[in-house]
Amino acid sequence: MLKANVGWSTNEDSYTQGKDSAKQAVVDLIQTKVAFLYTSVDCNIKQVLEGAKTELGTAPIIGCTSSGGIITPGGFISSDHGFSGIMAIGDPNMAVGVAASPRGDDPRKTAREVAKEAMRKVGTDHAPAYYYMVASPAEEEEYVKGIADVIGEVPFSGGSAADNTVEGKWSIFTNDQIFSDGVAVAFFYTNTPIENEFTGGYHETVNSGVITKIKGKRTLVEIDGVPAIKKYAEWTGKKMKDLEGANLLSATITEPLGVKDRLGDLIAIRHPMFGNKDGSMNIGNNLAVNTAIIQMQADVDEIIMAAANTAKKLKKRLPGEAGAYLFIHCGGRKLAIGDRIGEVADEIKKVVGETPFIMAFTFGEYGNEEHGGNTCGGLMLSDTAFCK
Repeated sequence: MLKANVGWSTNEDSYTQGKDSAKQAVVDLIQTKVAFLYTSVDCNIKQVLEGAKTELGTAPIIGCTSSGGIITPGGFISSDHGFSGIMAIGDPNMAVGVAASPRGDDPRKTAREVAKEAMRKVGTDHAPAYYYMVASPAEEEEYVKGIADVIGEVPFSGGSAADNTVEGKWSIFTNDQIFSDGVAVAFFYTNTPIENEFTGGYHETVNSGVITKIKGKRTLVEIDGVPAIKKYAEWTGKKMKDLEGANLLSATITEPLGVKDRLGDLIAIRHPMFGNKDGSMNIGNNLAVNTAIIQMQADVDEIIMAAANTAKKLKKRLPGEAGAYLFIHCGGRKLAIGDRIGEVADEIKKVVGETPFIMAFTFGEYGNEEHGGNTCGGLMLSDTAFCK
């Protein structure tokens, strides 16, 4: 039967943070199959890992830096000198292969090699039942394609590494690697159900249009032939000057954009990140010309409650009792929530009860919609349950 524990620390010493978190996380685990580790850019990450490994031994570790804090059964965890949190999972009927690599010259090719290495780690060439991915916030879709080249369309979840201020200081790490640009995966081989709920928790408005021009894959130039920022300002009633440069990121959290999947079951949120002088906007995920884009909406109260509501939906459809929850919550949403982040922790704990869980704050989220395939988005929630 699957068993999990969660440990966390805000000790001033990074090594001690890692050691204390891991010590709590391995209590009564006969064999730790994987440890999810999330820490702060304010920590010495190498020291956090070294401390964690004193308690975890050779157990596979995978994780990334989380934006501004984490949420655990102890509430919202953060401090001026950083934080660390670990969720360790043990299950005699589970094997987990963890592999990682910096980007290299071709992210899709890199992902293929990482997928093959993850399979080798468990001594197989067969696809896993499920996988978790963490990548840098830039080319997530290419990594997903590369992994699918090797194992096919296997359900997944995860999120992109984050820092506190969108400066590119984030890190991805495993037992023996730390890097800022690349990908890491954990392949799960198990008959125990692993389920994911992926959503933005926003609702559609009446405002929508067709993407008529993009630059590269992530710059939205025109909607319906109109400069993207101008069209967005018309839809929302915002002033153009308030959408310039980096102002766009925070101005759009409660009113982002979204694209529907091919079946219409999922709206993947597209977060406008930066307003350019030519009226285009940089977006956090890939776009395609001649597809519809929708203005979405949610107020801060709705954004707060979406975390618990998503967990409720996941819990309701589980085929059995959950043994652990891994919650991936967008760091941008956290920015809008601000000092009310404790409310998210309180509401989540009401849903999961005594079941171990950890929540990280990321700069990109990944999940799977049934029959809709694996998808990457921003300003989203990706909740995963590991059944007992």
